[in-house]
Amino acid sequence: MLGGGGLVAANVYASATEGTWGGDSGPDATGQVRSAGMATIDCPDVGSRLTTVPDGAREAVDRELAQLDQQIAAAYQQLQASADSVRQDPTAADEPIMNPLKEKRSATIERIAVAIDQVGDRPEGLESLAACTLRPAQDGAGGDTGNAGQGSATPSDGAQQGTGQGQNGAGQGGNGPVASDYADITSVQPNVPNPPRQDDASRGTFTSECGVNAGGLFNSDNVIVAPGVSNGAHHFHDYIGNQSNNAFASDEDLADAQTSCVDQGDKSTYYWPVLRLQNGKQERDAGAPGGGTEGNAGQIVTAKQVTLTFVGNPRGKVTEMPRLLRIITGDAKAFVNGPGNANASWSCTGFEDRQLKDKYPLCPSGSDVVRTFRFQSCWDGRNIDSANHRTHVAFAGPDGSCPEGFRAIPQLVQRIVYGVAAPSLNDGGRTVPFFAVDSFPEQLHKPVTDHGDFINVFDEDLMREMVDCINSGRTCGPRGGDDSGATTAPSPSDDSSATDAPGTGTGGATAAPATAAPATSAPAEPAPASSDSTQEPRTYTSTSPANTTKHDKPAKHDSQSSQQGGRTKQDGEGKQTAPAKADKAASTAPSDSGAGEVGQATRTPAGGQAAQSPATPAQPPADQSEPQAVQGGLAETGAHLWPAAIGTLLALSGLVMLIRAKRLRY
Repeated sequence: MLGGGGLVAANVYASATEGTWGGDSGPDATGQVRSAGMATIDCPDVGSRLTTVPDGAREAVDRELAQLDQQIAAAYQQLQASADSVRQDPTAADEPIMNPLKEKRSATIERIAVAIDQVGDRPEGLESLAACTLRPAQDGAGGDTGNAGQGSATPSDGAQQGTGQGQNGAGQGGNGPVASDYADITSVQPNVPNPPRQDDASRGTFTSECGVNAGGLFNSDNVIVAPGVSNGAHHFHDYIGNQSNNAFASDEDLADAQTSCVDQGDKSTYYWPVLRLQNGKQERDAGAPGGGTEGNAGQIVTAKQVTLTFVGNPRGKVTEMPRLLRIITGDAKAFVNGPGNANASWSCTGFEDRQLKDKYPLCPSGSDVVRTFRFQSCWDGRNIDSANHRTHVAFAGPDGSCPEGFRAIPQLVQRIVYGVAAPSLNDGGRTVPFFAVDSFPEQLHKPVTDHGDFINVFDEDLMREMVDCINSGRTCGPRGGDDSGATTAPSPSDDSSATDAPGTGTGGATAAPATAAPATSAPAEPAPASSDSTQEPRTYTSTSPANTTKHDKPAKHDSQSSQQGGRTKQDGEGKQTAPAKADKAASTAPSDSGAGEVGQATRTPAGGQAAQSPATPAQPPADQSEPQAVQGGLAETGAHLWPAAIGTLLALSGLVMLIRAKRLRY
């Protein structure tokens, strides 16, 4: 009855056999990820097994799946509160925690089966997924350590002070990360594949620029996985692009929203778990669900740079994405589920030809942390979502081919750069704090759980422009106007984007240069906070239904004006950035166009963006750090001629007056 299971097995999961798992961890014989840390609760993921859910039951099923997550989170909090007794005797958790959890899950799973049975065929075998296991902590070699390394703080203690690090660095929230979650990037061998491209490959790139969420738009919802459920993610997300994303956002809300993207025709929503410093500072979510009450504690770090690049396919042309297509890449529960759906990629600037999958990188001085998501690039041609949010899209094979019945679409490559220092492992992060992504509490902030979410809300005209740009081999940026004459534009697909199976990561060739954002009528983003570990905690904007504000719908994107006068080639596109001192965030230059309307080109200094060389850090052009006046051409020449002209006029006036005075004398 659970139709589509074969498709799941085929779609998934090349990541278990491809890519490099950093350090001495990685999947063990059971498919679980070995990594030291605290004891946790391992429950079968019911949602991933539901490949077929009738539309009439979808709302009820989503609600019950969210309830399963809530039950696990509550049980994990009990486990942390009983850490001492469970460390001495793991069976001490059976009666107060594990058995009640099984009973609750059994009742919830039965409600799921009934909801599906009322409008379709009752799924078989779901009841076997009710039981969970207590997963002991492990040392660096994978051996059991009871509950070693767990901090004394409980997730409900949202007002922790100081560094909050427990024994062996258990993290400010008491549930990770730990020292063994990190690996020196210089010790990793290059592991990014470079598959060949065929003659008919779609070689172009299309970049959307949507800021870094410097304004602090966060929530712990997930409108894809848990629509209509507050705190459905149990961890906080960064949001860029669409400004109305919360659990209750309808398709109409997303379509009518404002966007932080330079191209106002891109109202897509891009979101991912926030990165935090475990430095004892408190954000405003310190006592809130999804935040400190669930072990997601510490200072949220603003990215230095976010690059959103859509690339082509190494075998042929790509087709347009359907509007409102949903894609989730990676697995937020990969620590207990195993790496089958994992797609995390961690690296450092200057070292992006080597990617870590289940370790956070320790970057050398002057190098920044980079997390990269390569989204699925094959679509089934029919559905914008699926019951388990996976089977309607697929990863291309190593040669770029899509599974039978699937067609190639532009692949979103999302690159996020953070100016965070390598933590001090020898003292549990007390000198230099640990950093880690938010996670479900029982996932212990493991890097393998990193994931990204995307909903396509591109205007159809702009989507057609994207596909034409990619298929014709051009490099198109967000400034309006493109290099229409390019035939083989430099792009991420030249080197590492040809295959997008989970675990392949991205090489240094995908690092797009940082550029100063052009002025548009998009909502202005404040400059990012300082990139060092001493930056002050930020305030943030919640997007819960109570305080979500409806915005006026921006003017419709004019694809012709954008294509003719707006999208420009970025000469430095695709160049690797080398280690460098943290550069200042790019500032936004005001438009010199006067009206500043959507789709209108902004002027840039003659010559455009300077190309980035591998030995030069990606930085905004020096002449764009302050508001720019019109430069070059007649404007610049006139600026030099005016003083001379005025002087000449004064001299002539004086001569005339002198002659007239002489005449009057006679």
